[in-house]
Amino acid sequence: MLETMDGSVGYNFSISENQEMIRAMVRDFAEKNIRPKLMEWDEAQYFPLEVFKKLGELGLMGVLVPESYGGSGFGYQEYVDVIVEVARVCGSVGLSVAAHNSLCTGHILAFANEQQKQNWLPKLATAEWIGAWGLTEANTGSDALRMMTTAVLDGDEYVINGAKNWITHGKTGDVAVVMVRTGEKGDSKGISAIVVERGTPGFSAGKKENKLGMRASETTEMIFDNCRVPAANLLGNVGDGFKQAMKVLDGGRISIAALSLGIAKGAYEAAVAYAKERHQFGQPIASFQGISFKLADMATEIEAAELLIRQAADLKNRHLPMTKESAMAKYFASEVAVRCATEAVQIFGGYGYTKDFPVEKFYRDSKLCTIGEGTSEIQKIVIAREVLKD
Repeated sequence: MLETMDGSVGYNFSISENQEMIRAMVRDFAEKNIRPKLMEWDEAQYFPLEVFKKLGELGLMGVLVPESYGGSGFGYQEYVDVIVEVARVCGSVGLSVAAHNSLCTGHILAFANEQQKQNWLPKLATAEWIGAWGLTEANTGSDALRMMTTAVLDGDEYVINGAKNWITHGKTGDVAVVMVRTGEKGDSKGISAIVVERGTPGFSAGKKENKLGMRASETTEMIFDNCRVPAANLLGNVGDGFKQAMKVLDGGRISIAALSLGIAKGAYEAAVAYAKERHQFGQPIASFQGISFKLADMATEIEAAELLIRQAADLKNRHLPMTKESAMAKYFASEVAVRCATEAVQIFGGYGYTKDFPVEKFYRDSKLCTIGEGTSEIQKIVIAREVLKD
């Protein structure tokens, strides 16, 4: 952010040297390690754990984690760059990188005590461990205050019973931050956050979802059956879980906005290249107004989405309120991703409907962005609530 002579606030649009280096590194990695196999993984619903281990070696699974805990120690602008560059090649891998960094790791980074950080962050930041985050349940969805998963204190342990749905890395994840009910149903102070490590008796994976898109990003149930967890695994105080989760989701919305932006850019770039190469009636189809106007709309909306994301990331870096801005970024960018992917398929015509070309995957992957970490409708509720405050 820059302050002008009249005291108003403006944005510095320059790209830092760190950002340039990160963009080049991630783009090179994605082209070499992700693009050659992305359709194979998509068809098989294969979670490419080996890729995430390599990303961990590059410091990209702990982008926001301080170096003292084994992370890269970067800010949200660099984090946005990482997600965008991965997602412009493969939304599935981008989604998993985002969920690991902003949800599980981000929750622990923000709310754990020093001993807890020492226990878990070094393993998460290096991808020795993959992280999961559990809020959603089958019968509650966006109505998180009515969650059924409970944690009852028994001596120096919590006994957890219930299930979480739609959990990224719910099977493969080595550690999960789980929101549980420790008080009355419907009470925002009746929810707590507890860390559960894989291998804990009573903690298992359930159904793996067979999804339309994002198929290489693992999505499963997490089941807790008299799962006993040390009371020392509680993050913050009893009853802090819902408040913590809402703050984590503010940052998570920037993640999904960046994921959306990457998908939109990938679809747009493919469409531009095809429109220049594909000839009809003796000329490239890019010369037809019907096609060029589609590209113009896509380019404009991508630029606008990126500005919203960069604004939210800047506020997040400076620890300023950004609930409205992150919701706006997530809402707009996710809808842009769907529109750009749809138009890309249209520009490709019949070829766009086949798996021989990349845009059908962008089309399938994009839709989740309008659903995950709060639907577009929920974002509108959040935005409206913020703009209507006294």
